[in-house]
Amino acid sequence: MNTLQSAYIPRAAESSLLSLASGYPVVVVVGPRQSGKTTLTRRLFPDKPYVSLEDLDEREFATSDPRGFLSRFPDGAVFDEVQRCPDLLSYLQGRVDADGRMGLFILTGSQQFGLMAGVTQSLAGRAAMLCLLPFSNAELLSAERLPDLNTLLFQGAYPPIYSRQVDPSVWLGNYVRTYLERDVRLLLNIRDLSNFSRFLHLCAGRVGQLLNLSDLAGECGITHNTAKAWLSVLEACFIVHLLQPYYRNFSKRHVKTPKLYFHDTGLACWLLGIKTPAQIALHPMRGALFESLMVTEWIKSRRNQSQEPNLYFWRDRSGHEIDLIIDQGDQLLPVEIKSGLTVAADAFGPLEKWGGIAGSLAGQPSLVYGGIDAYIRRGCRVLPWSAWGR
Repeated sequence: MNTLQSAYIPRAAESSLLSLASGYPVVVVVGPRQSGKTTLTRRLFPDKPYVSLEDLDEREFATSDPRGFLSRFPDGAVFDEVQRCPDLLSYLQGRVDADGRMGLFILTGSQQFGLMAGVTQSLAGRAAMLCLLPFSNAELLSAERLPDLNTLLFQGAYPPIYSRQVDPSVWLGNYVRTYLERDVRLLLNIRDLSNFSRFLHLCAGRVGQLLNLSDLAGECGITHNTAKAWLSVLEACFIVHLLQPYYRNFSKRHVKTPKLYFHDTGLACWLLGIKTPAQIALHPMRGALFESLMVTEWIKSRRNQSQEPNLYFWRDRSGHEIDLIIDQGDQLLPVEIKSGLTVAADAFGPLEKWGGIAGSLAGQPSLVYGGIDAYIRRGCRVLPWSAWGR
């Protein structure tokens, strides 16, 4: 058995990817760089030729002679980092229409700007999208690789950290320099990355906070529009997630500003200058990092099922807040997040208040915490961090 096979940790998205491939001629797997897209697609479709469009020769061929390029693959292929050659999507349309087979081409991409536009314009109705984020807690638990909470917060969940003998801090630092800054340079044509690097660090310091773009731009020394563009790039590259406030107007004084989270807490810890898991135990950002981890766990669970996140938060201008609102259509499930090892009695107050605000829409509340036991208390499901999102 080769190294790729032996190091493989099964992904929860496998069944979704195979299901989509049985119903669509093209499936596009998107997600951040190094989230495991290539490993997953090559494992599930081992008989399909694999082509990386990061390869200069392949990209030049696909760009200059797309029909000739596609003629090499009569039974389809896996095309990696297809955002590097967006015009190819237009030629794929004619090819899959003429062929008629499902699951013919599997594409991957690590940013959404040109890729999403190309799929919408050229492959509408022909392509399905699946977002693959770094490992979930459930995936690591099933593989018996889930570390303790502080270690998980510190090193994050990017697959190479679990499949290779690497120092997490070194790997994450290289990730920022070799992938993130390169993608940003390509998307925004930034020549001097020093301001953008500062922007990244400032975003990490605002995890779990309401987004104030003007404040962020001012502290970084850039314009409001520049900060907005840079944040859009971080979203498109699956680095940050903006959690939107719940839109129903339960109160005219509700907050309408999104909250900022990182998809991977290890990356946020590196940007915050945290050097070891032991530092996290007493770090002032621990609660915010834990909250970010739990938000992302639910997003991963939904994405692995090929579903959009149904997650919001709610806060009014008096300071009343629910960390997460899960919109189930006919019910709104409130969730409080507490990083402590035990649950204090006053932690249930916001959930009980929400029941009065939401009325008949209020579903059973949950409280996720940093401990290990699951139980029911005051009508609320209390869940350990390792069980959340499953």
